[in-house]
Amino acid sequence: MSEPTLAHHGRPARLAVGVVSAGRVGSVLGAALAAAGHIVVATSGVSRPSLNRAAALLPDVPLLPPDEVVKQADLVLLAVPDDVLPGLVKGLAAAGCFHPGQIVVHTSGAHGVKVLEPAVEHGVLPLALHPVMTFTGRPEDVERLAACCVGVTAAADDEAAWSVGEALVVEMGAEPVRIAEAVRPLYHAALAYGANNLVTLVRDCAEILDRAGIRPAERLIGPLLSAALDNALRHGDRALTGPVARGDTGTVRTHLRELAEADPEMVAAYRALAQRTAQRAAAAGMLAEHAAQDVQATLAEQP
Repeated sequence: MSEPTLAHHGRPARLAVGVVSAGRVGSVLGAALAAAGHIVVATSGVSRPSLNRAAALLPDVPLLPPDEVVKQADLVLLAVPDDVLPGLVKGLAAAGCFHPGQIVVHTSGAHGVKVLEPAVEHGVLPLALHPVMTFTGRPEDVERLAACCVGVTAAADDEAAWSVGEALVVEMGAEPVRIAEAVRPLYHAALAYGANNLVTLVRDCAEILDRAGIRPAERLIGPLLSAALDNALRHGDRALTGPVARGDTGTVRTHLRELAEADPEMVAAYRALAQRTAQRAAAAGMLAEHAAQDVQATLAEQP
């Protein structure tokens, strides 16, 4: 192939897809591309979980080494950890696995298309497609794509590449959002800050309740946290509630004392997040300046 195979209006034609590797993201996107009519011709996987995911989501797809997967594909899907991606691309390029006309996609949120430069030297079309979703690698994740966005990055001056990336995302049932190369790391930092820390917060909350003998903790906090997330998305900082946003320093002081006894490691996290909450509440006009200062002073107190 001398150029990417496209149908009319930038819509990708039926492509032979190679998935490296059958992790949580790769297996799900591979299954979504197959559902859209593309043909997954090969995937790679070594660990038992990867093999199980391949069997469940990519049934009857041959398991081959990564270099063989790439050589067979029109569309190469590189779904590997952020830190692994640069070395993998360089290695595959040095081994002559890429060929002109291939579409090479990676799913890393932290990288744009610059990381694919070794492949570009072989005449491929580079794309970064990052699903803004957390996956478990189960079949239901394919359905979750329909409710999520995918960050699309292509070469800044290549409108055809942007169109190909967006068309692939639409085919998988998701919504494409253009992310410029320069802001890709900041984009990823924001998403990780929210999603990863949210899980930590929820689990910390549930464990503290469980230690206090309050069970089932998940059933107790599920409606509360779901409502808090919904309100934050709908109303922004106006959704802030609780003792910090109200300036109830006595309650804040009690929280610090109780947490210090139950789980001392959690106190630092409580202080840091409460300080941010006080700042946001003050900036939104919900907390008077003197009250915000009192909260900050209370948070700075040492037991």
